[in-house]
Amino acid sequence: MATLVEFTVDGDEFPLGALFASLPDVTIELERIVPTTESLFPYVWIRGASPAEVEAAISASAAETLTVVDDLGSRGVLYRAVWRPDVDGIVDAIVSSNVTLLSATGTANQWTFRLRADDHETVSAFRERCRRKGIHIDVTRLQPLALVDARDEDGLTAAQLEALELAYERGYFDEPRRATLEDLAAEVGITRQSLAGRLRRGHRNLLAGLFGFDRPDERLSAGRH
Repeated sequence: MATLVEFTVDGDEFPLGALFASLPDVTIELERIVPTTESLFPYVWIRGASPAEVEAAISASAAETLTVVDDLGSRGVLYRAVWRPDVDGIVDAIVSSNVTLLSATGTANQWTFRLRADDHETVSAFRERCRRKGIHIDVTRLQPLALVDARDEDGLTAAQLEALELAYERGYFDEPRRATLEDLAAEVGITRQSLAGRLRRGHRNLLAGLFGFDRPDERLSAGRH
């Protein structure tokens, strides 16, 4: 099942983050693309700095060149980027995982990425690559793409999906059960009550996405008509 994953990393984890040392107030946005080793992230928007300021700071970044494609003034400048062949880190993890970049925005504090993967296994492989490279990613959203369309703002959180997945894998839903709430809570490192709440909210959001309800009480309202 296609999966949406959103995560953040520190501002200096992505190669162009080096620009923030000279231009701390800029915002960088990558154009949506399926990155490959031959074509990493060819188009980049930079807002909050003139082309001259960017050119002066580019020597500190991992991009070999940034060429102005279009200057829209206050709306930003579109650049074509040519990357150094030895670029690694989060870039290599994304490229090697065969995922689609939906959006990526960087500031001096952090980068926020949204990726689409063909299945949850691809997401797991990406996270494992990041761990092996020593890259800490903070996953803020992990959700089947089918639910994104139905409940874009109120879908499963990463914590809810983790709890549901763990419960399924450990046999919590089996008959008879092979794991208890206490077992699952201990593995996650939270209280039994918190784990039960995550499972309950996760179930509710899954059902809301399945039946197309935007709010938990919408089912009751719909039943009265």
